[in-house]
This record gives sequence, structure tokens and C-alpha cells, in this order.
Amino acid sequence: MDMRVTRSGGACGSKGSDFWGVLRDERAQGTTEYAILVGVLVVIAIIAIVAFRDRVGELWDSISSAINSL
Repeated sequence: MDMRVTRSGGACGSKGSDFWGVLRDERAQGTTEYAILVGVLVVIAIIAIVAFRDRVGELWDSISSAINSL
């Protein structure tokens, strides 16, 4: 089995890549950008819910009462 030592001191197989290789891999850039975008959208959604908490509560109550009246 072909083993090599990574910069962190651990061993990886021939098909594995070390941590620094992943950081240099340009294919991972798209995934990273997507993860950052999703994270920013989640933060914006949380801020919006907190900012409009009362209005969201009123809307939720009206939707709930409308469903219960069916």
C-alpha cells in the first residue's frame, strides 16, 4: 500500500489528499462559495425573522385560525 505522510503528520493512502492539497484544489472553490452563500442567506433570514417577529407571529396566527376554521 502506498502511504505518505501529510503536513499534519497523519498518513494518507495514495487516493487520498492531504488538508493543504484540498485547500489548493480549485474544484473545491465552487463548493466553498456555495457554502458561504447559503450561510449568508441563513443569517439574513434569521435577522429578518427577529426584526419582524411580531408581524410574523400575527401572520402565523391568522394562517393557523384559517386552517382550523376549515
